[in-house]
Amino acid sequence: MTPGTSVTTTGALVPATSKAQRRLSRDVADFPMPTGREEEWRFTPLDRLRGLLEGSAASDGGGVSVAWDGPAAAFVGRVAHDDPRVGSAFVPSDRAAAIALERADEPLMISVPANTELDGPVRITVKGEGGTSYGHLVIEVGAFARATVVLDHVGTAFFSANVECLVGDGASLTFVSLQDWDRDAVHLGHHVVRVGRDASFRSFAITLGGDVVRLVPTVSYTGSGGDAELYGLFFADAGQHLEHRVFVDHTQPHCRSRVVYKGALQGDEAHAVWIGDVFIGKDAVGTDTYELNRNLVLTDGARADSVPNLEIETGEVAGAGHASATGRFDDLQLFYLQSRGIPADEARRLVVRGFFAEVIDRIDVPELRDRLVQAVDDELAGAVL
Repeated sequence: MTPGTSVTTTGALVPATSKAQRRLSRDVADFPMPTGREEEWRFTPLDRLRGLLEGSAASDGGGVSVAWDGPAAAFVGRVAHDDPRVGSAFVPSDRAAAIALERADEPLMISVPANTELDGPVRITVKGEGGTSYGHLVIEVGAFARATVVLDHVGTAFFSANVECLVGDGASLTFVSLQDWDRDAVHLGHHVVRVGRDASFRSFAITLGGDVVRLVPTVSYTGSGGDAELYGLFFADAGQHLEHRVFVDHTQPHCRSRVVYKGALQGDEAHAVWIGDVFIGKDAVGTDTYELNRNLVLTDGARADSVPNLEIETGEVAGAGHASATGRFDDLQLFYLQSRGIPADEARRLVVRGFFAEVIDRIDVPELRDRLVQAVDDELAGAVL
């Protein structure tokens, strides 16, 4: 495919003037090396990506180790690259994703049979052991099945990986991706989700660790009645760059999406980026969508960039909107708490915990909720608020 173009339904090459016409290709050569002037890369510190955009060879003596466990009803294991389920929903939309697709070891597959409800979550732990690594994960949930998958990243690595989720008709998938890396890790991730007819998908992107973390979740629908909820929580410390680029592609009628991302920042040069793109195609009548991003800046020297975008090609929608706000503490909330005898520092911490509660309380895995509450408390313990 020619760089800077995309293929229409008629097979013609046209300029990529719309998010729906973004460049898609499995060929790395179709994605030139970014310069930082491109819209999709203008916020990313390219000089800190440790060769992941050059396609550096995977490390022989480091990289990542992957462990998993879960209910016996789900298949979890490695499959061959030519397995028909691998790549069936995944076509890269940037250079990092194309390189990861090309260089990843044997994909890891999670498959839940149709009409099966798992009695517990499938847990995947990716542990960084230094060096460069690439990965590919496929999550397949059969028709009318129900599953929860927790993907946990820990340790240190320079890691680029893709995740594709296939949610069958009438099925339900909850997907939690936790980026709890050590401070020097670099992680580029691309998540592609296909939501079937009358199916539901709920995701949580929790980003706490790493030097640079850039996640690109993309959701589309294969039939009417699909429902997607995407939640995110991030806490950036001094020098960290945490970037989330969400794209919800509505091309089917009567589908719903909700996007809620909340972040806090503290310390000099802490940087968070949230891009929320929603496209509603001409055939997507009855679409109901809303996206929201809230950022709480705790100290001077931190910066949050928040860019919601909404592109609509039909006037027959049930609802479409977005909201974005970045600011400091609410003085009225602080005054209320202090007037009831709560010290100023503790009042500020309570406000931050309450700010994140909307996301944390929706996670259905109790021990994970407890871990996140403790992680937020640990972040705040070192803050000078």
